Amino acid sequence: MSPIHDHPLRYRLSNELHARPFPSVAAPAGAVFLAMKTPADAVGGAREAERAHLLALLDRFGAAHPQPDATHYSGQLGRHVLKWEQHTEFVTYTVFSEGLSARPFDPAEFEVFPADWLADAPGLRMTSILIRIEALPEDAALNQKLRDWFVPESLAVSRVLDASAVIAADFRIDVAGHQRMALFAAPDTGPRRQGRIVQRLTEIETYKSMSMLGFERARRLAPRLGELDEALTELMRGMRTGEGEADTALDRLLDLSTETEGIAADSAFRFGATGAYEAIVSQRIEVLREERFSGRQTFGEFMMRRYEPAMRTVKSTQSRLDTLSDRAIRAGDLLRTKVDVAREAQNQALLASMDRRADAALRLQETVEGLSVVAISYYAVSLAGYLTSPFADTLGLGKTELKAVLTVPVVLLVWLMVRRIRGKMH
Repeated sequence: MSPIHDHPLRYRLSNELHARPFPSVAAPAGAVFLAMKTPADAVGGAREAERAHLLALLDRFGAAHPQPDATHYSGQLGRHVLKWEQHTEFVTYTVFSEGLSARPFDPAEFEVFPADWLADAPGLRMTSILIRIEALPEDAALNQKLRDWFVPESLAVSRVLDASAVIAADFRIDVAGHQRMALFAAPDTGPRRQGRIVQRLTEIETYKSMSMLGFERARRLAPRLGELDEALTELMRGMRTGEGEADTALDRLLDLSTETEGIAADSAFRFGATGAYEAIVSQRIEVLREERFSGRQTFGEFMMRRYEPAMRTVKSTQSRLDTLSDRAIRAGDLLRTKVDVAREAQNQALLASMDRRADAALRLQETVEGLSVVAISYYAVSLAGYLTSPFADTLGLGKTELKAVLTVPVVLLVWLMVRRIRGKMH
C-alpha cells in the first residue's frame, strides 16, 4: 500500500487551532494585563521589535525563550506565570500571581513589569488591567466589596457560566492608570474555567479598546464628510439649474471624487478592523452566558448602552462614505453626459456652419467658372478672329461680322471644356 502524501501545511494548520491555550489560575490570585499597540509607522519591523522586548523581560528573570517564529508564549517568570500573545495590531502580556495583595488593586502589582522595560516598549499602551480573583463570598459581603472597589454608575456585574463565577468591572481608568476587574469563583469552579473567564475578560477590554480607534477615526472624519457632502450637493444643484461651465464642474467633481476615494482608502482597514473587533467583543460576552446579579447591569447591557452607539457611529460613517463615493460616481456620469451632449451640439453647429461655407464656396466657384468662360471666350474669339481674318474677304464678311459668327461656337466649346474639366475634378 502506497503512503498517503500530506499537504505541507497540514500539521501547521491543525496545530494553529491549539496554539493559544487558556491559562490556568485558581483563587485566590491576582493578574496583571497589558496590551500594547504597535505604531502605524513601525508595522514593518513590529514583530521583531516586540519579540526583542519580550526576550528582554525574560532575560531579567532568567526564563526560557520561545521558538524563533512563535506568536505566543507561556512560562514561569520568577514566582509569576507569564502569558504573551502577538496579534496583528497589538501584543499582550498577562502575568498571574498566587495569593492576593493586602490592598485590593494595589498599583504596586503592576511593578512586575520593570519601569525601564516599560519605557523601552516598542508600542503604545492601549489598556492595562488589574484583575483580582477571589473565592465567591456571600452576596452581602460581595456587594460591599463592589461598592468599595468600583464606580457604581458604570459598574457591570453578572453571574457567568451557569453561576460558576461572578464577574465585575466598571471599565474606568483609576488614578494609577489601570482598569479594575474582579472574578469571584464558586467553590466548584476549577482553575481552567477560572483561567478561561480571565481570558475572556481581558479580550473584551482589549478588543473594545481597539475598536474604539475606529470610533475616533469616524468622529474626526465627520466634519470633512459633511463639507464634501454639501459641496457635492451644491455641484448637483448647479448641474440641474445649468449654472457654471460643465468643464469647470467636471474638474471640481474630479477633486471631490479624488478626496473621497482617498479618505475611503485610508479608512478601509481601520473600519474593517473595527467591525471585526466589535464582533469579537459581542461573541466573548455571549459565551459567558450572563445572568443578572442583585439587579445590576450585565456586561452585555453596559455594552449596549455605552459601546454599541459608538460602533453604530462607525458603521454610519462607513455607510456615509460609501454613499458619498457612489453619489460622486453618479454625478460624474451625469456630468459627462451633459458635457457630451453640449459637445455634440457644438459639433452639429460646426457642421452646419461648414455646410453654409461649402455652399457659399460652391456658389463662388460657379461664379468664377462663369467669369472664366467669359474671359477665355473673349481671348479665344480674338484669337480665332486673327486666325480666320485672311478668309474674311473670301467669305464676303467684315472682321466684325466674322467675330460675331465665331463667338457662339467658341463660347460653346469653352463652356464644354470647362464643364469637362470640372467633371474630372469631381
